[in-house]
Amino acid sequence: MTTMRILVACTHQNLVGGIETYLHDLLPALRARGHAVGLLTSFAAVPERPRVAGPELPVWSLDRGGWAGVSGEVEAWRPDVVFLHGLDAPADEEALVERYPTALFAHGHNGTCVSGTRTHAFPTHRPCGRRFGPACLALYFPRRCGGLNPVTMTRLYLIQKRRAGLFPRYAAVIVGSRYLADEYRDHGVPAERLHRVPLFPTGQAPDPAPPRRPRTDRVLMVGRLYKEKGAHLLAEAVARAAARLGRALTLVVAGEGPERAAMQARAARLNLPAEFHGWVGPERRAELMRGADLLAVPSVCPETFGLVGVEAGCLGLPAAGFAVGGVPDWLVAGESGELAPGDPPTAAALADALWRALADPDHLRRLSAGAWRTARTFSREAHVAAVEAVLARTAGVPGA
Repeated sequence: MTTMRILVACTHQNLVGGIETYLHDLLPALRARGHAVGLLTSFAAVPERPRVAGPELPVWSLDRGGWAGVSGEVEAWRPDVVFLHGLDAPADEEALVERYPTALFAHGHNGTCVSGTRTHAFPTHRPCGRRFGPACLALYFPRRCGGLNPVTMTRLYLIQKRRAGLFPRYAAVIVGSRYLADEYRDHGVPAERLHRVPLFPTGQAPDPAPPRRPRTDRVLMVGRLYKEKGAHLLAEAVARAAARLGRALTLVVAGEGPERAAMQARAARLNLPAEFHGWVGPERRAELMRGADLLAVPSVCPETFGLVGVEAGCLGLPAAGFAVGGVPDWLVAGESGELAPGDPPTAAALADALWRALADPDHLRRLSAGAWRTARTFSREAHVAAVEAVLARTAGVPGA
């Protein structure tokens, strides 16, 4: 394939979240395939913090004065294609789309939701399937889609409306899950421009063989402790499952967030053994995964993919969670874990999924092997090749 000059655009130069971690892994892979790669970000790097790209890449920052401040240097670099991962200002995204063939990687709900969560918080937390539009303004406060400030609501709505207006102008839109493919198709992205490219685990490689896992009676949650992540349901679900199993289960939590204190209090009230480890690094996370029987993925918001489940599967750890968003792409009921209905999500339904996974030791061993096999299907090599092909078609590379 003809090599390309690929301008990657994202918000941060530092590693601050999943998008930047993904790019930190992807950019060297694209360079290894012979492509020139440049990085355009909304914000300059913060010193002494890990960065998305090394010094070998040309980097431009839009906080020097927006597109006007860097346009001359970027145009002199002569990109063949822009690989957009979301900038802070829609105006900067528009500037790129006007000048270059652009492929958007839609990591979330930009242009499809006012608050970006696709979740109602009232009367209970549950996924939202409504198409983005003016009716969202009428439901924003009654369904608690976000905060309670009308100025913020209006500002966010106008930003998302502006982003939605770019959908017909992208040469390609890449998504990581079937759920997001359906969402962006429903929001007007033509099928011929929409590409599902499954993600891959950036922080964990699959074990060389299905691991042998002794029973530990430990259920692990890894992630942010928010209600939309299901933190308010998990302790009760684990306690219910333990009562039905007739043996004690220990809830192990790796993560931080505003629901931590409430989770600890709920576990104590239920006499549920619980460990709260706070944020942990990759090595400690892998240790906790190897020491658990099951990963709990209690998100009640529609996860765009849920990569933690694939990372756990690399170590042979199956999962139980709600069938929301992209979770069913990797959590196959009876094969790599167990699913609970997610609309509405309830502690009782999640407890039933936990029980199904843990009740029979032979079934749990089959789920462990199935989770490992499933994780192996999400490979970096396949992902990079698919992204390269989409970018080549977007750039009009001959023979792509």
